[in-house]
Amino acid sequence: MNTIVAFCFIVILALLLASIGIGLRFYEKQRRKRLVSMLRTVTENGEEHHVNLLIDETDKKDDEGLTGSLNIAEHIKNVLNESGLDWTISRLAVTSSATFAIGAILSLWVPLPSAPALRALGIGLCTGAVPYFYVTKKRNGRLAALETQLPDALDFLARSMRAGHAFTISLEMVGEEIHEPLGQEFRALFNEQNLGASLDRSFANFTRKVPIPDVRFFCSAVTLQRQTGGNLSEILNRLSHIIRERFRLKGQVKAVSAHGKLTSIILTLLPLATLGGLMITSPEYLTPMFNDPLGQKILAGGAVAQVIGNLVIRKIIKIKV
Repeated sequence: MNTIVAFCFIVILALLLASIGIGLRFYEKQRRKRLVSMLRTVTENGEEHHVNLLIDETDKKDDEGLTGSLNIAEHIKNVLNESGLDWTISRLAVTSSATFAIGAILSLWVPLPSAPALRALGIGLCTGAVPYFYVTKKRNGRLAALETQLPDALDFLARSMRAGHAFTISLEMVGEEIHEPLGQEFRALFNEQNLGASLDRSFANFTRKVPIPDVRFFCSAVTLQRQTGGNLSEILNRLSHIIRERFRLKGQVKAVSAHGKLTSIILTLLPLATLGGLMITSPEYLTPMFNDPLGQKILAGGAVAQVIGNLVIRKIIKIKV
């Protein structure tokens, strides 16, 4: 009997010590992960960048100079960072190469009247661009989510400061309470402040990682308030109100331009759908056009006219707010 009790005691003690050891290792791993995350926000942005936080008409993200547009690697790196994906440039290149090879192989079964090499190159380029379009779509969606979350974050920050908290403590609270992806960016901003980075440098990195105009408004408002004084919580409340009003106006503009977008989609897809239906139902009806030089010129002219018409319609219905 005593032997059984001693054995049970040893087993329970061993399980207890093992659970304590596993818990301590898990806690140490989480602490190390958090520390690495804090340090990464500084090491990734270790170089100094001179960023003007005020809005400048000659310095827009969407209309960069020729030098910036030629730096393709830096542009792709920025798109990957802004998309929120853990992709690298090498991974994007490998994925694009794989999709290019798949498209080139599948082109062997596509019944198009052209040379096999040219057909493989064209379809391969289309499929090879799919990963980049996916990353761009994720980037646009993430930036839209950041822009949508910003007014709530500004209201939370203003209420926290009105309650008596310091600005840096309010940044930490915003990073903990606001959902992703904006909470992650505010945590990175607080980590830089907590590790001794200057406010101007932290805001410069923040505007570089979140390239939307509202973030630049926020950073410039805080910078000017620290230089000239004033009620920062009131400024942030007014800024969040302005952003919400702009969202409301943008929604009205989107509703007005919905008819033009639908027209553009229909006019673009209708000729392609008609051509595809005829190729399936009556391929001999279109074979002379594909083989005749005049027919090929007509098809090329129609494709160019489609692209030009689509671009003109998009230019008309695209209203900046």
